[in-house]
Amino acid sequence: MNAKVTQANLDHESRIEQDDHYAVRLWLRLLTCTNLIERHLRNQLRTHFDITLPRFDLMAQLAREPRGLTMGDLSQRMMVSGGNVSGIASQLEGEGLISRKPVPDNRRAFCVTLTRAGQQRFSEMAEAHEAWVAECLGQLSGADCEQMMSVLKQIKTDLANFES
Repeated sequence: MNAKVTQANLDHESRIEQDDHYAVRLWLRLLTCTNLIERHLRNQLRTHFDITLPRFDLMAQLAREPRGLTMGDLSQRMMVSGGNVSGIASQLEGEGLISRKPVPDNRRAFCVTLTRAGQQRFSEMAEAHEAWVAECLGQLSGADCEQMMSVLKQIKTDLANFES
């Protein structure tokens, strides 16, 4: 079987019909591109660092907040359940990449931070991750990126208005 046909059958964009509303066609194109980039990043992280994307994402959140985050904050930022965050955190803690300490004013909450080893490991992964993203989108010019960022900003703003 042709690999291109197989790929087309697996992506969201293959569902597009010519008479579908342009917004539906755009949504499916965005979703397909997002999924393809994410799949590439997952594979690269697994191959080069033997780590999953959710574990990388948790470490990325902590790298942005050197003082640490509670498990609830991590769950909210990663948009996953507390149970998922807890499982990932246990793995990373077991590898010495993060530490969890009780929050002084809340016995039920834990503050999670990257350890020194976690900071170093994440720094290596983040550098490679950035290169992989650039590889995926590198064929776009600066002007193309600025135009897309502007359009996507408008979509984001419009969507935020739906929430309020």
